[in-house]
Amino acid sequence: MSESGGRTLLLRDATCVATMDDAGRELHGASVFIRGNRIEAIGPTAELPATADEVVDARGHLVLPGFVNTHHHMFQSLTRAIPAVQDAELFTWLRGLYPIWAGLTPEMLRVSTQVAMAELLLSGCTTTSDHLYLFPNGCRLDDSIDGARLAGMRFTATRGAMSVGQSAGGLPPDSVVEREADILADMDRLVARYHDPASGSMLQIALAPCSPFSVSRELMRDTALLARQRGVRLHTHLAENDHDVAYSREKFGCTPAQYAEELGWVGADVWHAHCVKLDGAGQACFAATGTGVAHCPSSNMRLASGIAPVRAMLDAGVPVGLGVDGSASNDAAHMVGEARMAMLLQRVGIAAEPYGCDRGPGAMTVRDTLRLATRGGARVLGRSDIGHLAPGMCADLALFDLSALGFAGGAVHDPVGALLLCAPAPVAYTLVDGVVKVREGRLVAFELEPVRRRHNDLAAALVAASAR
Repeated sequence: MSESGGRTLLLRDATCVATMDDAGRELHGASVFIRGNRIEAIGPTAELPATADEVVDARGHLVLPGFVNTHHHMFQSLTRAIPAVQDAELFTWLRGLYPIWAGLTPEMLRVSTQVAMAELLLSGCTTTSDHLYLFPNGCRLDDSIDGARLAGMRFTATRGAMSVGQSAGGLPPDSVVEREADILADMDRLVARYHDPASGSMLQIALAPCSPFSVSRELMRDTALLARQRGVRLHTHLAENDHDVAYSREKFGCTPAQYAEELGWVGADVWHAHCVKLDGAGQACFAATGTGVAHCPSSNMRLASGIAPVRAMLDAGVPVGLGVDGSASNDAAHMVGEARMAMLLQRVGIAAEPYGCDRGPGAMTVRDTLRLATRGGARVLGRSDIGHLAPGMCADLALFDLSALGFAGGAVHDPVGALLLCAPAPVAYTLVDGVVKVREGRLVAFELEPVRRRHNDLAAALVAASAR
């Protein structure tokens, strides 16, 4: 909830404040005044208070809403750059990694969450989702939630699941699937324990069976019923590549979008990851129902899945946000870098129907893309309290130092354009809920070095154990 009083913070005299509001206002020589955990005022520096409990000198900085990451698998930061799957497509990549991930432990989940969130904060991200769908060796979603507390990000934790193993025609080995009754019971427990639906919430739960090729129709249907009874959101992977589409046609006799619609997986409370192969009928369905998409360009390129028709989706009215995806298929969690990839990839485009996407440099502008990374992500996660800067909004902001070498010769012309057209930059300041988490380019949310060292030890141990 918003605080009526509380500590004040002033971001003073920024070179540019890109609000991402309905008018797309970009204010030059402006300040942002924060009281407690909400923005109280934005405007010309001369019209705002000159002092506060804390003052950040924002001269020479670009100020934006904090980025919103709509799809991630944080545990995968333990298995980046695994040689055996560096050149694999999705299904081969998964088959190569499932046996390694079977060795995950609760500590691995906690520490990998902290590393992933540190990366996100250092790229200006303030709200993130995470899709955890393996629970071996006593692992629980609670472990990720415990790890996230250290970073203090705004968090949508999704309870994923796999229930159809290889013996039943699914992709994952039987050793990493769960009983469906147990999955549903744990989903219900997590919502009751953790989900906070209030404005300004720091923690929400969503329900997220992994994919059509790893869970049954019954679990998809029953999860949708449970989510709507409990008032929480739904998330899964959909139409990620040609093999994904072929599996749906062979097993279910329909396209992935038709499968989702049949089972109640469309609506303003649903978002699907990837949708690289979402056809025109699927796009129309998603637009009509307000079903969201998490676009993950780097992962789609890394696994050669294809180019998602984001321009066509947006033109049709589909809600689209940006996601970094898992750190074993990207292999990074840098939101500015991801936004730049999204912009450039749509400009390359694809010409062939049925998916379709306009080619050319106008297919996706800098400001189009930044809206994906902010307002688009907020809408996909069902949040009206984040994603743009205005009085009353949550105080989640990112500041970029325009004096950095990579902006030389660019920021003087267009500081907003330079953010994505120049090399991906680290953030100078990240604020979450009115609290500074990154200061002058350094993570202050927690002490990073011991976490990084432990993460590397755990990563090496996880892979070594799978080789025995």
